[in-house]
Amino acid sequence: MHHLAEGIRRFQEEVFPAKANLFAGLGAVHRPSTLFVGCSDARVVPELITQQEPGELFVIRTAGNLVPAYAPGADGVTASIEYAVAVLGVSDIVVCGHSACGAMTAIAEGHDLTGMPAIADWLRHADSAPGRTAPGDRDAVGALVRDNVAAQLANLATHPSVARALAKGTVRMHGWIFDIPTGTVDELDAGDLRPQVA
Repeated sequence: MHHLAEGIRRFQEEVFPAKANLFAGLGAVHRPSTLFVGCSDARVVPELITQQEPGELFVIRTAGNLVPAYAPGADGVTASIEYAVAVLGVSDIVVCGHSACGAMTAIAEGHDLTGMPAIADWLRHADSAPGRTAPGDRDAVGALVRDNVAAQLANLATHPSVARALAKGTVRMHGWIFDIPTGTVDELDAGDLRPQVA
């Protein structure tokens, strides 16, 4: 915990003073333009990758950047999506997968998750990702990461607030793949999964 306390001290003494006006404005206004759905993996930091200031991204991070398809009832991911789209009025939604994803690796390699029932149940939200790979395919994880991003975009479109915004043309959806070792970001065409450089 000492390193976290030291980080807070540096933030308060070195970073905050240079951005005091920004934070003063953010104290009264919250208008991010983008909902960023990313993986909870500590190596994938949306604000760092996109070089956005505080207040510019509304971020949801889940294991495997999974978005459950809409279902009635209380759900933190669903509530966050609804808030970002219906209340904050974001104009763009990004689902960002990444290389070496532990969740996608567990699925692609068929890991035994019987001792981790919550994880096994959560990963079922990736069931609609076709994972078109042959047994022993060296890039099975990479292929599944790409398919999963497209599947999660489809899941997002089942949420009423997103469906309404898409119908009105007030929101655009994007699928990205972040490659950790190279820092590159590929944008997927959700229709045919052809990568395009972002």
